[in-house]
Order: sequence, then C-alpha cells, then structure tokens
Amino acid sequence: MIIKRFRAENFRNIEKCDIEFSPGVNLLYGKNAQGKTNVVEGIYYFSRGKSFRGREDKELVRFGEAGFRIKLDFSSGTGDESLEYAMFGKERLRKKNDYKITKITEMIGSFKAVLFYPDDLGLVKDGPEERRGFLNVAAAACYSPYIRYYSDYKKALENRNCILKMLQKGLPIDPRELESWSDSVAEYASHIFVFRNDYIKKLEVYAKKVLSDISDGKEELNLEYESDISLGITERSAVKSEYERILSENLDREMAAGVTLFGPHREDIEIKINGKSARSFASQGQQRSIVLALKLAEGEVIKEICGEYPVFLFDDVLSELDSERRRYILSGSEGKQIIITSC
Repeated sequence: MIIKRFRAENFRNIEKCDIEFSPGVNLLYGKNAQGKTNVVEGIYYFSRGKSFRGREDKELVRFGEAGFRIKLDFSSGTGDESLEYAMFGKERLRKKNDYKITKITEMIGSFKAVLFYPDDLGLVKDGPEERRGFLNVAAAACYSPYIRYYSDYKKALENRNCILKMLQKGLPIDPRELESWSDSVAEYASHIFVFRNDYIKKLEVYAKKVLSDISDGKEELNLEYESDISLGITERSAVKSEYERILSENLDREMAAGVTLFGPHREDIEIKINGKSARSFASQGQQRSIVLALKLAEGEVIKEICGEYPVFLFDDVLSELDSERRRYILSGSEGKQIIITSC
C-alpha cells in the first residue's frame, strides 16, 4: 500500500497543503508547530476513522474557520484509490473513489496504516484501556467484520448496563429484556474474542522475532490474552456459551454494581519480557523496544492477512530510540512505505 498524495484545507494549523509521497522512506522535517504531526494525523484518520489526538472532529478545524477537508490518494493491491472527508458545521461529506458514502465504517479498511508516536510508549506501563485500544485498531485493520461486531457490542452493552442500573435502583424490569440483551452481548463478544485471540497469537510470533533481533537474542517477548474465557476454547459457539454462563452466574454481582463486569470491554493483553511482567519490571529502554516490536509486528500481521504492507507512520519517535533501533527500522524498509516526521 502506497500513499501518492495527501491534501488538506483548514485542518488543524494547516491552511492548505498538497503533498506527494514516494515509495520507500519519506521524511517530513521542520520546526516545532509547523504541522508535521497534523499531516500524519490527517493521513491516519483514513485508517482509523477518527483522530488519534482528539475526541471530536470540531477540534480538527483550523481556528477561525467553519470546517476542514482532507483527501488521500493511494494505491493498493486492487489499484488506485482515494478517500475524502470534510466537515462543515454539522454536515459531513465522505467519499470513496469519488463516490459519496454515508457511513464511516464504509471508509475504514480501505487504507491501512500503522502509527507509532510518543504516546504509544504507554502501551506497556499504562492501564488496560491503552492495550485494548491498540488491539481494537489493529484487529479492525485485519478483519473487516471486527469493527461492526465491536460497534454492535458497545450498543448491546450500553442497553444491558442501563437495565442493570435500573435493577440496582429497584425499578421493575421485564426479565426477558435483560435476557435478550445478555444474549446479544454474549453473541457479539464471542466474535470479538475469536478475532482478538487469533490476532494476538499472530502478533506474538512477529513481535517476539523483532525483540530478539533488537536485543541480540537476550530478550524474549510473550503476549497473552487476558480474558474471562479459557484460551483453549476456540469454537465461537462454545465461546458464546461461556460468556452466557459467566453473565448468568455473576448476575447478582452485576446488579449490585449496576454495570456489566465481564466481557471484551474489561479484557487485556499481558506483556511479558523474559517471563516477567513488562508493566512491572521492564526498563524504559525495554519498554521502547517492546512498543517498537509491537508496531513492526502489527504491520507484518496486516501483510500476512491482507497480502500487502500498510503504510508505516513514525511521528517524532526516532529521537526516542537509540541508533541501533533507528538502524533496525530503516534496514527493514524494503518493500514498505515509511513516513517519518522529525525536527
């Protein structure tokens, strides 16, 4: 996958830009606050469907302007493609290959990119929500149905939590309504589990090799999916039955809490280095190496499943890495498009 051209108008601090990229390594350099990260943010928007820095699109509008527009031209295994997104007030315009589309889910999946930026170093030390976020974005890039199941899961979870909150307050509820939403939660959760479990197994293979290469074989990386479901259960129907059992057996606890306590929204990835918890024992240098290994492995899994490499976006992170790690990244650039920002 190769980006050919990126255009933006009134996006963040960019009044207007039109940038052409080459295959291989591209360097965006300049002083701070000139818009380098904003270019990366605009590109990655088409991969994730939202900004990696802001929660709302209105935060992306250049100060004093009514809206913004971004467009990406790229080539993939299926040929030349384009994606466009614009926001003006409450109006949204989305285009795929110059045809209007209505849902953001129709955009996600066409363009694939792997982003590595300074905040990613929290993947090791920060809480489970950081690793779940990484897992959701990475899995969605590989398995096209994932984002739909995850979206449906969140809606079902919200409704089930609403009922649990009412039960906590002693309000009358039709038991069949709770059963229906519990069944929906278990159904969507089972799909998410199967995708995640498969993804983590593939990710570990590549990440383990990268870390071993970086450390001259001195460090071993292991990843384990921390779930309420036994990892030995692989059939989706069996996974659903397990979620149903867990929700049923813990209903009293969840009614008391007024919230669903089990499911993909509470699960995590255990990262170990040389058999020990990386969150507890990894040094700063080891944390950087682990995140680098995860990001490079993310690209390799996309290549394995989808048949081509994503675009790699390295936003102001080479300064965080020593010369050996920088050399490792660039030595493996053949066949990949890499965009690096730096001062």
